[in-house]
Amino acid sequence: MARFHTIDDMDLDGKVVLTRVDVNVPVENGQVTDTTRIDKIVPTIKDIQAKGGIPVLLAHFDRPKGQRVDSMSLRQILPALEAALGQPVVFSDDCIGGPAKRVVAALQPGQVALMENTRFHAGEESNDATFTASLAALGGAYVNDAFSAAHRAHASTEGLARLLNAGAGRLMEAELKALDAALGDPQRPVMAVVGGAKVSSKLDLLMNLIEKVDHLVIGGGMANTFLVAQGIEVGKSLAERDMADTARAIMEKAQATGCKIHLPVDIVVAREFKAGAASETLPVGECPADAMILDAGPETVEALRQAMTACKTLIWNGPLGAFEIEPFDAATNAAARAAAELTASGALVSVAGGGDTVSALNKAGAAEGFTFISTAGGAFLEWMEGKTLPGVAALEAAKR
Repeated sequence: MARFHTIDDMDLDGKVVLTRVDVNVPVENGQVTDTTRIDKIVPTIKDIQAKGGIPVLLAHFDRPKGQRVDSMSLRQILPALEAALGQPVVFSDDCIGGPAKRVVAALQPGQVALMENTRFHAGEESNDATFTASLAALGGAYVNDAFSAAHRAHASTEGLARLLNAGAGRLMEAELKALDAALGDPQRPVMAVVGGAKVSSKLDLLMNLIEKVDHLVIGGGMANTFLVAQGIEVGKSLAERDMADTARAIMEKAQATGCKIHLPVDIVVAREFKAGAASETLPVGECPADAMILDAGPETVEALRQAMTACKTLIWNGPLGAFEIEPFDAATNAAARAAAELTASGALVSVAGGGDTVSALNKAGAAEGFTFISTAGGAFLEWMEGKTLPGVAALEAAKR
C-alpha cells in the first residue's frame, strides 16, 4: 500500500488549501449533464472545511493546450458545483497572478473558491517550475483528490506536492485503498475480467495481470484474437490476426505463472451489427464464415460464475461482448450481476473501472453492488498495468 498523508494527518486550521479535483464533466449548451465527478469531491471539500481549512479548487477542463478558450472555462460548472456543495462558490478568472491572489486574499473561513482552468497555462502540462511556484504561492497546504489525473505529471497533480505540505483527499484515498485491495495485497484467489476490442491496446495490462491474478477472463473482441491464436475460426468477427503470436505468448506465460485464462466456450453470432439483429448461440468452434461473434454464450457465463464463486477478489475492466446493443449485452449483464450478488453476500471484494466499464455495469444494473467503482479512466488502467502514477508517487514523497 502506498504510504501518504491524508486530510486526517494534516494541520489545515486557518490555511488556504489548494485542492486538486477532477470536474472534467460532460457539458451541453452550457449545462452539466452528469454531476458524478462533482458529487464525489464533496466529502473532501467538507472535511477540509471541518478542519478549519479554506478549499481553493484547482482543476482542468478539456484540452485548451495552454490557450484561453471560453468554451473550456470552468465557470460553466459553477452552478452544478454550488448545488452539490449547498453553498455559493467564489470564482477566479485565473489560477495564478493578480486575479487569483485577490480572490484568495478575500476568502473567509467557510468559503470555497474555484480557480479557472489550469490548462489555460502551458506551464500546467509541462509541469513548469515557475508556474508551479505561482500556484503554490496561493496556499498553505495541498490536497490531491484527482486520482483520475494522477497518471499525469502536471503542475497541479505532481509539482505542488513537492512544494507544500501535501496529502490525499477522500476520493484519492478511497481509490488507492480499493486498488490495493484488488491488486496490491488482495484476498486470494483473484479473478480479473478484461474485455474490449483489441489485444494491442491492453497488452501491458494483460502481461501485468497474469503475474498477479489466479484467473484471467478475456472477453469482447480481444477473445476472438485468442481464439484465432488457438486455430479456431471466427468468421467475420473483429480479431487482430497479426497479434496471434502475442496471444500465444500471453497464454504460455499464464501457464508458467499458474494463471488460468478463461475464454468463451460458446458464442452468440449474428450477420448484422445492429440492435435486435437475428442471432444464434453456437459452440465456440462453429462460427459461420459469414457471421460475427458479438457476445459470449450462457455456458461461458455459467462457467465464469462458478469460477467467480471460488474467488475472493475480482477486478473488472471492459465488457464481455457488444454490450451497447441488445441482445449482445446478455453475457456482460449476467456476469456483472453475478459479481454484484457475490459481493452483496460478503463473499467477494469487487473493484471495477476504466473505459466503458462503468457504462456497462450501470447498464447491467450491477454497479451499485460492486465494492468500488473507479471514476478514473487512464489512471485506473495504468495502475492495473503496474505503472507508477506520478501524482501518487509525489504524495508518497511529499513535504511533511
